[in-house]
Amino acid sequence: MKKTKSHNGFRHFSNFIIVLIAIIVINIISSSVFTRFDLTTEKRYTLSPATKDLLKNLDDIVYFRVYLEGDFPAGFKRLRRATKELLDEFRAYNKNIQYEFINPSQSENADERNATYQLLVEQGLNPTNLQVKTKTGMDQQVIFPGAIATYRNRELPIELLNAQMNVPPEAVLNNSIQNLEFKLANVIHKLSKKVKPKIAFIEGHAELNLDETYDITLALQEDYIVERFRIDSNINALVSRVLIDSTNSEYKLQPKYEAIIIAKPDSAFSSKDKFIIDQYVMYGGKILWLIDPVLTSMDSIQTSESTVAIENPLELKDQLFTYGIKLNADLVMDLNAMPIPIRTGQMGNQPQIDFFPWYYFPLVTPTSAHPVVRNLNAIKTQFVSSLDTARVRNIKKTVLLKSSPYTRTVGVPAMVSLSLIRQETDERLYQGPSKSIAVLLEGVFESHYKNRVPPSLMEAKEIGFKDFSKPTAMIVVSDGDIIKNQFHIPNGYPLPLGYDQFTRETFGNKEFILNAVNYLTDGPGLISIRSRELKLRLLDKTKINNQRLAWQIINVVTPVLIVLLAGVLLIWLRKRKYTR
Repeated sequence: MKKTKSHNGFRHFSNFIIVLIAIIVINIISSSVFTRFDLTTEKRYTLSPATKDLLKNLDDIVYFRVYLEGDFPAGFKRLRRATKELLDEFRAYNKNIQYEFINPSQSENADERNATYQLLVEQGLNPTNLQVKTKTGMDQQVIFPGAIATYRNRELPIELLNAQMNVPPEAVLNNSIQNLEFKLANVIHKLSKKVKPKIAFIEGHAELNLDETYDITLALQEDYIVERFRIDSNINALVSRVLIDSTNSEYKLQPKYEAIIIAKPDSAFSSKDKFIIDQYVMYGGKILWLIDPVLTSMDSIQTSESTVAIENPLELKDQLFTYGIKLNADLVMDLNAMPIPIRTGQMGNQPQIDFFPWYYFPLVTPTSAHPVVRNLNAIKTQFVSSLDTARVRNIKKTVLLKSSPYTRTVGVPAMVSLSLIRQETDERLYQGPSKSIAVLLEGVFESHYKNRVPPSLMEAKEIGFKDFSKPTAMIVVSDGDIIKNQFHIPNGYPLPLGYDQFTRETFGNKEFILNAVNYLTDGPGLISIRSRELKLRLLDKTKINNQRLAWQIINVVTPVLIVLLAGVLLIWLRKRKYTR
């Protein structure tokens, strides 16, 4: 009997030692080999390959100061928790990711709090005012749903909350959580990028000047070297010869710029300039076309209350048609439109100003799931035309922006008059369908000059004419004003792109342009993260209100019954075993 007990004791001890050794070995392996299991259907806790590659190559500390600490409503607590979990996930792949959460309102001294708020605003974070329910009623709370990322001697702000018009608060928070990985990874990419690529605004055809594109130029300069360039029929304007073999004196032709922006030209392109742009595309160059197919302006309307809209003689329609886009000589009118201020009377010495929707200024809400426009705020446009796609081989076409279904088009020439505001709207005229106003083209483009180079360009052909392009991309937008910032009235300084000083609302124009340029220069890479969708699983409020007591009883009683049934089953099994 003693021998049996001794044998059992030794066996239990040896089993304990084996289990202990196994646990130690598993811990050693897990410390060197990182892996996680994501069982969610949308893989919300799995980082994209682009993010993993970015983190793997990070060679210094990136420090995040996140201003989401404090007593927040449940939605912002969810945003805080998601941000912390994602930063922990980043840190699991690279220990150089460090962070802290800060409450900017923690000081009880009002002056200190205001000084902190002012500092955060100067660093690029925007405050959000919340109505918070307290014991004494409703209280106003200022929060900064953002972060400051620091890498070596550089720092950049990150807005963690996506402000979206006409979107329920739950959806806004869910969209913000969806974009967290892109926003955090993108700021790491910006901070750690060692060489900035070059892009250029094309000039020489009455395009928008530096002041009119001042804000977007500043924003682009964070990631790119931004130049302004006149083609002036210079064959080597956009494509340069690069020496690849000094021994054999071998050269190759490549684009001088990662991308070019053609922003609202209103004079004709010469044949030679069109040829130079064509060959820039053939050698892999990317273009953001911001074109007004129709020429009209609010300036003339404000002086005489009416103007005539005419076709813009740019001489680009044939070239763009070769690439796959048809520019239509029309104006899109949309019931979902920007309001404009109109003087309606006089109150003492002050003019009475009211706002009326101006159907020639469609307010475009992105509906595409493409990462360039996904979850963007509404985008304001001015005198926009419609686009159609042409059947072109080897080109993939993606509509990025389109008008609402409550749309009509007006062919030009047409009279545009403020009298429209005073007329009763006949909604039967605005039956759609939606009109495309921004299209992404990707693939291998055929040269507009294939088999038909004019004699005046034969000299240009000799430098290395190509019939077909390398795989490349371009985005065509039928509104040049989409990139134009307003100027402050009366001081005249440029305002942020997308901000409307009359309605005091900020639209998604800047984000759209930045995403478009990033996609053209970097490809789907990091920006593809924005296509991830996290499903919003909300409780059914109707059932909650109508069946509140029943669900409360189920939630309280069910766990107790499960425990009791498990206990009864265990007792029955033991009794059955030992009775035998």
